[in-house]
This record gives sequence, C-alpha cells and structure tokens, in this order.
Amino acid sequence: MADKGISFEGQWALILGASSGFGGATALELAGIGMNIFGVHLDTRATLPNAQKIAAQIEEMGREALFFNANAANAEKRRETLERMQERLQKGGSTVAVLLHSLAFGTLKPYVGPSPEESITQAQLEMTLDVMANSLVYWVQGLVGRGMMVRGGRVFAMTSAGDQRVIPTYGAVSAAKAALESHIRQLATELGPQGITVNAIKAGITDTPALRRIPGHERLLEEAKRRNPSGRITTPEDISGAIAALCTAQTQWLTGGVISVDGGEDIVV
Repeated sequence: MADKGISFEGQWALILGASSGFGGATALELAGIGMNIFGVHLDTRATLPNAQKIAAQIEEMGREALFFNANAANAEKRRETLERMQERLQKGGSTVAVLLHSLAFGTLKPYVGPSPEESITQAQLEMTLDVMANSLVYWVQGLVGRGMMVRGGRVFAMTSAGDQRVIPTYGAVSAAKAALESHIRQLATELGPQGITVNAIKAGITDTPALRRIPGHERLLEEAKRRNPSGRITTPEDISGAIAALCTAQTQWLTGGVISVDGGEDIVV
C-alpha cells in the first residue's frame, strides 16, 4: 500500500482494462487507499460478472465505482465515456489523478505462417498496435485536453519483456509494447511542464487471462518461476502495490521510464 500519510480521499483513477489482471488488481488497490474508480472494460455476458464483482468490492470499501463496458480503442465510445466521466467529475469538482492503461487485446499469429491464412493480416496488426499502444495517446489527449487531469497526475501503462524479446506468435504484441514505450517517452516530455508524470510498468511473467491466451504460456510460467530469485512468479498484486506507491508526491520526479516490477526475474539468465 502507498504511504498512509498521503491523502487520496475523493480522488479518481481511470483504469483501462479494469475487469481482470493488472487492471482489476490496481482498481482494488487504489480504492483501498481512498480513490474512486472509473473502469473501462470489454466483456461478454460470460465474463461480465468479474467486472461487476470488482465494482461491488470497490463500493464495499466506501468508494465510488463507475464502470463502462465498452471498447476503449473505439473513438466514439472513448468520447462518450470521457463525457460521462467529465459530468461526474464536475459534480464534485475533482479530477482524474491516475490513469492506468492495461489493455491486452491483440492478435497472436506469426508474421509469416505456413500459409497466408495462418499469417497475420494488415488489419490484425494495425488493430493490435492501436489497442495496445496508440490508444494510450488518445486517452491522455482526452483527459488533459478536457482539463480532467492536471498537475500531479500520474499516467501508467503496462509493458512486458516482450518489448525486446521474441516469443512465437507474439510479434504484433511485441511491436505494440515497443511503440507503447516510445509513446511513454514522448508523453512524459510533453507533459513534464504540466507536472504530469508518465511511466511504463514492465511486469514479470504473471498468470493473467491475457497470458493464458499465448500458446505455450505454461512453459513461460515455469521458466519465470525458475529464473526469479524469489522462486515465484509475479502477481497482479505485486504490480498494483507498486503503482499505488508510485502515486505518492515523493515520486513526482520519476517520469519517462520503464520500471521493472518483476522481483529480479529479468536480470537472471
């Protein structure tokens, strides 16, 4: 948990990808230190109950939870969501203190497969980069442009070791992570004068719904546990705790970086 001496009462966080994994854990963590939560998630009838469960837990803590089941990469849905958020913020005279971009929706196909049908298409490649990288820029534009995030704001986005490493079928996601980190540097530079920090969080291998979609994820988990000095894999709560700590006033000078939160996993060969 973040420093209890810092008051987050009445502040809002926006979590993109709030229904599971890193997004779900961070929504609960930030609610636990006093923040209200805007959550954007894209769920079917089968997976919607988990988003509803997280929203209910936030409200049980005495915080507000305003969740939107919408495609965060769709321009019209983004505009509609920002408008509704702005209406709520204006009622209380508050702003969005934290944005977490944790969208994990992309195509897992080789660039050059055994056949054209098994190779990634232009539409799939562009969609992956748009959802997992470019959408960060558009959400930040919306928040800052509308005056919904001001000095002291924190922007975080989830990256991974796939930003530099090759994993079979992970090419499009790897490209998106590399682009995301470039966006982080650019946004940090442009928003520095406004007192808004922007950082990427590089998580260790974590057993999340997104990871389980990767072919051979069992091997990735086993290898991560073997390599990690702590003898275990990273958990969503490891990440959410780090994000909460990075929300304090003492981290205002930390921006434009890629921060590894992996228990030392990435430094071991």
